[in-house]
Amino acid sequence: MSQILEAIYENGVLRPLEKLDLEEQQRVRVELHDDSFGDVKEHLKAWHELYEGFTDEEVAEIDSIVLDRASFMKRAVDV
Repeated sequence: MSQILEAIYENGVLRPLEKLDLEEQQRVRVELHDDSFGDVKEHLKAWHELYEGFTDEEVAEIDSIVLDRASFMKRAVDV
């Protein structure tokens, strides 16, 4: 049997987010994939939606502000 599931690591134990059809003490093999960024396609879609309607010049200005960390953090505090 092969199954893909999501789990959370807490207090030294992997806790599945769904019920598993396993016997008590059943041995399984676990392959880990860091899902910190979630679904990449969903993130890209969100970024495209965020920039939708901006001109190329406006996008370039936003990018320059964000890439200048000192300026970005100062502006974030001022807001």
